[in-house]
Amino acid sequence: MVVYSFYIFDRHAECIYKKKWAPRPTSTGSKTQQANGLADGAPQPKALSAEDDAKLVFGTIFSLRNMVRKLGGEDDRFISYRTGQYKLHYYETPTSLKFVMVTDTKTNNLRIVLHQIYVSLYVEFVVKNPLSPIEHPGGIGVNCEMFELGVEQFVVCPS
Repeated sequence: MVVYSFYIFDRHAECIYKKKWAPRPTSTGSKTQQANGLADGAPQPKALSAEDDAKLVFGTIFSLRNMVRKLGGEDDRFISYRTGQYKLHYYETPTSLKFVMVTDTKTNNLRIVLHQIYVSLYVEFVVKNPLSPIEHPGGIGVNCEMFELGVEQFVVCPS
C-alpha cells in the first residue's frame, strides 16, 4: 500500500491537518498530453500549493458526497473513488470531521483504517489534550507531536 497524502477537514471546511508522503503519479500517456494540448517537449503545468491541493480535495469530496446523497438518498454514504492514478478514501465522523486518505489504486477500502485513526489517535491525542483548541479557526491546524507520530506509524507500518 502506497499512501500519497492524508487530510483532516473540520466542519467549517478548513483543512486542519495535512501530510504528504509520496507525490501522486501524473499520467504520462500521449493521449492525455494531446488532450491537454501539450506536446512531448512542452512544459508541464506547475504543481499546486499545499493549500490549493487541500481545497481541491475538499471540493471533490463535498461534490461527490452531495451527489451520492441526491442519487441514493440520505442513507447512502460516499466511501471512496478511484481514478487511473490514485484512490481517495473518505470517512466522516458524527461531528462532521472529514478524514481523507489518497493511496495507490490497488489499495482496498480504508474506511476502517480511517475510523481507527479517528478513534485511536485523533480522539486520544487531540480531543483529550487540554492544550489543543476545540475549534481550529482560520485553518489553525492540529499541532500535536504524539498524533503526528501515531499517524506516521499507522501509515508506514500498518498492521
